[in-house]
Order: sequence, then C-alpha cells, then structure tokens
Amino acid sequence: MNQHLFLSIRPLAVVLAMALSCGGALATKPDGDDHGKNRSKKQKHSEVVRAQVPVGGYFIASQRVAVTTYYGQQRKAGHCPPGLAKKNNGCLPPGQARKWQLGQALPGTVVLHPVPQAVIVKIGAPPAGYRYVRVANDLLLIAIGTQIVVDAIEDLMAL
Repeated sequence: MNQHLFLSIRPLAVVLAMALSCGGALATKPDGDDHGKNRSKKQKHSEVVRAQVPVGGYFIASQRVAVTTYYGQQRKAGHCPPGLAKKNNGCLPPGQARKWQLGQALPGTVVLHPVPQAVIVKIGAPPAGYRYVRVANDLLLIAIGTQIVVDAIEDLMAL
C-alpha cells in the first residue's frame, strides 16, 4: 500500500515542484523597481521633448506677412466691432495694451484666443512643445506649460 500511495503522489509532487520553480520567472517586476537602470527611458516617454527656439528668433518675414495679411483681411471684412473699428487701432479693446514681454511668462490675467487653422496652415505648425495664441492684437509663440513668450507678431490688424 505504501508503494501504491507513493506512485500516485509522485506525479503530483513533480507538478507542484515545477510550478513553484517557475513562479519566480513568471513574476513581473513592479513599476519603479528598476534601481535607476531604465529611468532615462521612462522620462523620455513621459516628458514632452521641446525644440529649442531662440527668444525673438522664430517668425520669419514670410510668416509675418501671411499673418498680418490674414488679420488685415478680417478687419476689412468687418470682423472688428463697430466701436473699435472707428478707433483705427487695429480692433484693440480699451485697456488691452501689450501685457506681455518676450522671454517672460504670460500673466494669468491675459486672455488667450485660439489661432485659426487657416493661419496655422499658412505659417506652419509650431515646433514641438510650443503653441500659437492670439493675445489682444498680437500673435504669440509660447512654450507649453511655462507660457513663456518666445516670439511675437504684433499689430495683427494694423493696415
């Protein structure tokens, strides 16, 4: 009887031993348990890689012409409120004088307006890590996250 019991338990013991020995190989390493070996890889995937754009050195003459032409046509087409159109200041609302500076972050009180897709098509997409915004009568290239003004095209609707 002992021999019969041994023969029936033996395959079970072999299977159990194999399962226990493979358990370590099947286990996955928890996130953050790489002891710094892959940290640079993880950071590259989670951070936005920002292109290096010199302050005041992004927009070229052809982009400036395209943008001012677009907004000048908008003003001629009557897209400026009547009260502001009479002032001949490029549709600039009262109290909205330039509230930004190149190389500085935009103040939290500044109202950002989206730039129309038609303008982006004419001047090209902004570099990685940046975006275009319109502030009052100016088109700005700002850094995403910090909102630092990198370059600007001023007086969009001036004729």
